[in-house]
Amino acid sequence: NRPPIFKKLRDRAPKKPVLLHIKTNKGQGYAPALAASDRMHGVGKFDIATGIQQKGKAAAPSFTSIFANSLIDAATEDRAVVGITAAMPGGTGMDIFGRRFPKRTFDVGIAEQHAVTFAAGMACEGLKTFCCIY
Repeated sequence: NRPPIFKKLRDRAPKKPVLLHIKTNKGQGYAPALAASDRMHGVGKFDIATGIQQKGKAAAPSFTSIFANSLIDAATEDRAVVGITAAMPGGTGMDIFGRRFPKRTFDVGIAEQHAVTFAAGMACEGLKTFCCIY
């Protein structure tokens, strides 16, 4: 019930800064989106009943899979390689990397700024961080 809250904030005195935290639910009311928090952000054509995207077969591997497999190769050779994402593992390849290296994969949720700061801190301690955000 946001309108009364906004009205109260607008009409209050004195005018001082206010922090308003609004919790949202992605996909509210659409079961396929609720069931897959890392999907359905920007989709093409899909079946509305099932949520299954209708994608054609690619003639070449995706950039995401090439990146993920290259990162896996690097991490196999170097234990300092870690992957970080901000609630977008499928679109960045961190889901693929995470299946191979679950203890070296970090998903910080919807917090891109934190992901970058987290990566910087880990890098300061000698890790080789790959912060994957789109």
